[in-house]
Amino acid sequence: MSNRFVIWFEDYMPEHRPRVGGKNAGLGEMIKADLPVPPGFAVTTDGFETIRNHPEAIEAIRALLAKVDFDDPSGIRGISKDIRTRIEALPMDAEVEEAIRSAYAELCRRCNQEDVPVAVRSSATAEDLPDASFAGQQDTFLWVRGGASVVEHVQRCWSSLFTGRAMSYRHAMDHDHEVVSMSVVVQQMVDPKSAGVAFTLDPATGDRSQVAIESSWGLGEAVVSGEVTPDNFLVDKVILEIHSRTISPKHTELVMASDGSGVQWREVGEDRQGSPSVTDPELLEITRMAKAVERYFGAPQDIEWAVDRHLPEGRNVVMLQSRPETVWSRRAPRQVSQPASGFMDSIVTTLLSPIHTRGATTADDGEE
Repeated sequence: MSNRFVIWFEDYMPEHRPRVGGKNAGLGEMIKADLPVPPGFAVTTDGFETIRNHPEAIEAIRALLAKVDFDDPSGIRGISKDIRTRIEALPMDAEVEEAIRSAYAELCRRCNQEDVPVAVRSSATAEDLPDASFAGQQDTFLWVRGGASVVEHVQRCWSSLFTGRAMSYRHAMDHDHEVVSMSVVVQQMVDPKSAGVAFTLDPATGDRSQVAIESSWGLGEAVVSGEVTPDNFLVDKVILEIHSRTISPKHTELVMASDGSGVQWREVGEDRQGSPSVTDPELLEITRMAKAVERYFGAPQDIEWAVDRHLPEGRNVVMLQSRPETVWSRRAPRQVSQPASGFMDSIVTTLLSPIHTRGATTADDGEE
C-alpha cells in the first residue's frame, strides 16, 4: 500500500532513505530487526517538494531568507514566523492530501480504533548529513487525531524546516536552505506508564559494556527536553546486572490531555514521586532490546523507548526511535579506566523536536 507519497514502515528499503529521512529509516530498520515498534508510515519528501509548485510563494520565501541577519535573533524569529505562515497557508497538493488521509484511515483500521491518536514528527533529510547534527531543529506534534488534523500537522512539520534554530544552524554549517527536504513520521501514539532514553554505552566514560537508561513517568519527551530530572540506571550488557541506580524525585509528568487531543503536564502523586519509574524486569527488557538494536546497526545507539500501560507485562516495552550515538563515537578510543569528565547531564542531545500541546507550544525560539 506504499506509494510515491507514503511508505509504510514495514515496506522501508535502504534505497528509500533519501526520501524518508533518518527517523523514518530508523523505524523501518528496527521493524526489519523484529523489534516492537508502533505502526505507522512516512510521508515522503515527494510531498514536501510539491511546495515548489507554488513559484510565487517560493520567490517570497527566498526574498525573506535573503533579508535574514543571523546576528539578530529577534529578526530571525520574525522572518521564521513569516516563512512558516506562508508555507502553512499554501493549499496542499490534492494527491498528497489524499495519500495522507488514505494512509491514516488504513492505520485506524490496522489499530482497530477510530481516529487513532498519532505522533506527527519531522524527519528532515538534513538530519543524515555526516558533518552536522540537525536532529531536534524541527517540530513534533503529539496525540494528533483525525485525518484533517494529521494533514494540518504534516504541513506544520514541513514549515518547521524554517524554525529560527534550523535556519541559523544551516547558516552556521554552510548548508543551502533549498537543498534540505522534509519527510514526516506518522506513528500510532503509545500511552506510556513511563518512558525515556537508552544509550548502548556509558556516556560518562564511553564504556561499551554498559547500557545507560534514563526514565521518568509519562511521555519520554519530558526526559529528552530536560523538563524533569529522570531516574538513572547502568546495566551490564553481558550479565544483565543492574550496576547502579539513582531514583530522582519526579514531580511532573507529560500525559495525554484530558480531552484526548494533545498533551499536558500533570503533577505526579506523592506515592510515585520517589518511586522507580521502571521495574527491574522492564530495565532488563530495555537492555536486551538496546543490545539488539546496537547489534543490528553495528554501532552504539541512542534509543527512545516506552513502557505501554495497555500492553501485558513482558510485552509492554516498545521502541520509538534509534539513531547513532554521536558523542563517544566521534572520539578516539581510550582506556575505560582513565578518569572520565563526568557529564551525565549531557547524554541527551537534541533527541526530539519540540513538543506541541494543544493551545500551547514549546517551539524553538518561540515561533508560531
